[in-house]
Parts: sequence; C-alpha cells; structure tokens
Amino acid sequence: MNQAQIDQLKFDQQGLLPAVVQDWLDGTVLMLGYMNQEALARTVATRTVHFWSRSRNKLWEKGESSGHKLHVKALFVDCDQDTVLVKAQPIGPTCHTGERACFFSRLDEQGLVTEEKTQDAAGGILESVLRTILARRANPQAGSYTTKLFEGGHDKILKKVAEEAGEVLLASKGGKKEEIVYEVADLFFHTLMVLGYHGLTLQEIYEELGRRFGKSGLRSEK
Repeated sequence: MNQAQIDQLKFDQQGLLPAVVQDWLDGTVLMLGYMNQEALARTVATRTVHFWSRSRNKLWEKGESSGHKLHVKALFVDCDQDTVLVKAQPIGPTCHTGERACFFSRLDEQGLVTEEKTQDAAGGILESVLRTILARRANPQAGSYTTKLFEGGHDKILKKVAEEAGEVLLASKGGKKEEIVYEVADLFFHTLMVLGYHGLTLQEIYEELGRRFGKSGLRSEK
C-alpha cells in the first residue's frame, strides 16, 4: 500500500478511519483504534501499528511507552474502503488493562455489561471446545463423554487419538468428503483432549506453527 492508495481510502470528516487489529495466529480481535493518513502511512512504512489518539489529539505508536507493540503481518481494506484490518503479532498484552485483548466483557441478554471477565471472544470454535474440555476436567459432570475420558486416564485418551487417526486414514482412502470431515473433526476433538490433559493451550500450538510459517519443512541433514 503506497501513499496514492492511502489517499483513495474513505476517511471520515475528522480525517479518520477505524482499524481493527487481529492476532495473526488465531484471528482474535485484539483492539479497535483509529488512523489518519499519517498513522496509516507510518504503519505501512515501519510495520508497527500507529494510531491517531482522539483524546490526546496526537499520533502515537502502539506500545511506545509499554513496549507492547503490534508488529504488522498483513493489512487489508474492507469493501467500502473505509475500514482497515491489521493482522499483527502482539508483543505482550494489547489492552492497557493488562489483558491480552480489549474485548473481555460480555453483553448479556438484557444488553447489560457483565462484570466478570471472559476470554470467550478469543479465537474460534477450537478454543471454545478446549475451554469446555478444561471446564469438564475442573468440574466433572455425570453423563459427559469428556468427563468419562478424563476418568479413564491418560492411556484411554491416547487410545482414542490413535483410533481416530486410523479412522481419518480410512476415510481419506475412501475418498468421501463428508466422512473425511467427520473423522477429522473427531481427531481434532480428541487431540484437544490431549492438550486439556496436559494443561496446554492452542496459543502454544499456534506460536509453534508461527515459528515454522514460511520456512522449509525439510530438516537440514547433518
């Protein structure tokens, strides 16, 4: 994105446009800020996120005092060209409260903000499933398949992973897409059980994949 392209974007009457920042690893929305042309140009040039502060009326770099910067991985513009999406690698927590992301308060069914902090806005369905798995481990429930697996111990969980991996192989050989999808979903779930058993997070897996991204998958021979 060059200056000519920035000039074509639709900034509002205050010369600003909203910028949504996502964690490039899992898509978690980290924050919403506002950029003017200079902030966007600085973001493009330096590959660290800059905003225009509406309260202080000045340009600022995210993390300039805390060190919690946002390193740009990719930039996108929406269909109306009036909003920017930033895929970024956060260094430390993004929110000034010390939370990973700014969206940790839920609106209840009455439209009221709940006081209890939640991480449910982070990630996607895999994170939601893992949170449920961890909840079942902390608070077993009668009749729960997840609870039954935990009660069966480590070996039972590993046996299910091996079984489901075999089912994926058979489904793939069979070539029916719906069966492949079904069996891969089963394998995903039981692999999440392994993470839950060991107290690991998907973020740790994403970070490992992030370290490998863009690198050759071949190990160098000694």
